[in-house]
Amino acid sequence: MLIAYVLLSWLPSARDSFVGEILGKLCEPYLSIFRRFIPPIGGMIDISPIVALIALRFVGEGIRAVVNFFI
Repeated sequence: MLIAYVLLSWLPSARDSFVGEILGKLCEPYLSIFRRFIPPIGGMIDISPIVALIALRFVGEGIRAVVNFFI
């Protein structure tokens, strides 16, 4: 979902579509956590989705390690 949301930002007025609005409602609360700490570079380039994907990957790997520990 995050990747689709980021790709929609490259298309003009794609976030105003039905799919863009739904993805915005699902992804923005998660991305807003990272946007509080990571300002846009040069005022335009937002790297918070990259950091959010990396954090999501770490959480997924952590959960997988815990589950494998108990199984």
